[in-house]
Amino acid sequence: MSEPVGAICIVLHGHIPYVLGHSTWPHGSNMIFEAAADTYIPLLWALEELAAEGLPANITLGLTPVTMEQLADERFAEWFPGYLDTRRWQAEQNIAEFQHRGDGHLAWLAQRWEEHYRALHHSFCERYSRNLLYQFRQHQDAGRLEIMSSAATHGYLPLLHDDANIRGQIEQGVATYEQFMGRRPRGFWLPECAYRPRANWAPPPPLPQELPRWRKGLEEILGTSGYDYFIVDSHMLEPHAPLPVQTAHHDSLGKLWSHIYRSGDPLGAKTVYRPYFIGHHFEDHPPVAGLFRDPQTSQKVWSGDVGYPGDANYLDFHKKHMPGDHRYWRVTDGSGDLGSKQPYHPEWAMERVSIHAGNFLWTVKETLRHAPRPDGRLPVVLSPFDAELFGHWWHEGPRWLVTALRWMHHDPDLKVMQCRDYLREEEPTAAIALPEGSWGAGGGHWVWLNENTRWTWERVYDAERNLQALFRDHGFGHDDTAHRLISQACRELLLLEASDWQFLMTTGAAVDYATHRLHGHHSDFARCADLARRYGRGEEISREEWAWFGDLCSRDRIFGSLNPRWFAG
Repeated sequence: MSEPVGAICIVLHGHIPYVLGHSTWPHGSNMIFEAAADTYIPLLWALEELAAEGLPANITLGLTPVTMEQLADERFAEWFPGYLDTRRWQAEQNIAEFQHRGDGHLAWLAQRWEEHYRALHHSFCERYSRNLLYQFRQHQDAGRLEIMSSAATHGYLPLLHDDANIRGQIEQGVATYEQFMGRRPRGFWLPECAYRPRANWAPPPPLPQELPRWRKGLEEILGTSGYDYFIVDSHMLEPHAPLPVQTAHHDSLGKLWSHIYRSGDPLGAKTVYRPYFIGHHFEDHPPVAGLFRDPQTSQKVWSGDVGYPGDANYLDFHKKHMPGDHRYWRVTDGSGDLGSKQPYHPEWAMERVSIHAGNFLWTVKETLRHAPRPDGRLPVVLSPFDAELFGHWWHEGPRWLVTALRWMHHDPDLKVMQCRDYLREEEPTAAIALPEGSWGAGGGHWVWLNENTRWTWERVYDAERNLQALFRDHGFGHDDTAHRLISQACRELLLLEASDWQFLMTTGAAVDYATHRLHGHHSDFARCADLARRYGRGEEISREEWAWFGDLCSRDRIFGSLNPRWFAG
């Protein structure tokens, strides 16, 4: 049998900001309900279908800590079935409406929606016992997928003011992962693929300027926390030449590599189809590898303009029927005219799923055949996507994923691998320095830091400084009550730091909601810090203030494992 031309690592990044208890519709709890119904349960179905055929999916799934916390929240377990029942009832109303006006095809499509939400309800309540995280954990324990972690609330790490706040985001993420997955995480999804190297740092314009100060590279903090690798966008590879290294091994937090050291002059070639250790100061900390997004295969799946989801026969995301918001029309064309959309035909869409799965298989193989093979090492195509693309934005995405994985597993030219398994078999032999950047528009920070979002970072920095001053004055709490007050302040800071708020503002997707949430968490943080100071000084706190604090803890009941010491500068 011939040797495979290379490996394919598919990474799905699942993230929903903290919305439980913060409104419902159009922005609020429905966001996590939609993700679970449209993406997470269909993804579990896909894993089960492949496992029944004796095929481990071998994908890498990122679930951010804040997403894990919400899926494990008792409110989610209680409220989500009601959401599914409502969606099923709305489909029943659509059936009656379409039958009344004599549109048998749309009535049939509505019947499909009713059956779909009935199946989701049965899976969640009966088969999964209302515990989706446990289902994903079982697949990981069985070796069928790898689950990555991330920063606690998907904070935009390069712009946080102090390394202590980055450490708080990362360590809380580790603790949440251990709580729900029963092991330490190995892979880390950099929020927004945003990276910052070791450098003399000051807040970038348009933020108020400060004297520069030395900051660690993100890989240094991640390595110290036990991570093996993170995902990097392809454009970040451009500026620097790789440096060959040698690796030392011993058991250190279970990491794949304990130490690396330089072994030669810089190399000339660099490629997205091999991993690299990250940073020029890699002797100073446990090494961390970077895997780089392949632009060719990513565009085939991700792009709504030239990628598969924009096909005329797939279900259109934007046109929805009222009442109920169910979708009955296909993409039809790229004009954006909702009035021109034609009725959806599932059998046509499934034909396109097969064609696109075959095209993806061909694209991966052709890409790998032309990829460089330094030292004869097996090249890798890394294809990372937002998990919510599959099922939520692209209705047929889970079926495409099952078909593509099935065909790739049966192709002797390919190895379908989880990221950590690939790194174990093909460990990096070179290190490379990366520039500061992200996968946002322009490759920099603009999406999250611009004239319209500058004020948000002023709030974040105010809270970060306030927390450090609180630690200096009162430590981490002299008794249980003080500890609770300070811990809740840390929770509100984590929620304030979420990258989602600036993203929703800049893209215009939910400006009012994001603005309200950011103001709210800043205000709640400041009030918690004030209560902690007053309690620490022995001052009286009113019954109304304690009632407010109790309501806040009940609403923002996240990260029960939080340790304020992680945030200490």
